[in-house]
Amino acid sequence: MLWLKAFHVIAMVCWFAGLFYLPRLFVYHAQSTDTLSIERFKVMERKLYRGIMWPSLVLTFVFGIAMILNAPEIYLAQHWLHAKLVLVALLVIYHLFCGYYRQQLANDNSQKSHVFFRFFNELPVLLLVAIVILVIVKPF
Repeated sequence: MLWLKAFHVIAMVCWFAGLFYLPRLFVYHAQSTDTLSIERFKVMERKLYRGIMWPSLVLTFVFGIAMILNAPEIYLAQHWLHAKLVLVALLVIYHLFCGYYRQQLANDNSQKSHVFFRFFNELPVLLLVAIVILVIVKPF
């Protein structure tokens, strides 16, 4: 069980690294004016989203589900877990929005400014704080 938890946390940390970094790349991309920089950001964003964020999301889910299936009578009775899963669902929606904005930037079709992406970049921090508090403190 501890191995599953360790791998779940490792995958989650990798996923959050992407959730924090990709919108920061969007900020720089939106500020760029030269073709070389814009093309470089497109490659970086694609590789981060497809090569790191998606596999990390999948592994986070696999190890999380494995932990629940390993002791469903314990986990499914915990109200903090239900709240955490709602927040994780919001993270998945955020992840999908990252993909949407990445595609818009890749197609040179984004109407969002670097200021928008600066605010967008802060959303996963709020979710991370709430999730960690739920998991560690278990307030319910």
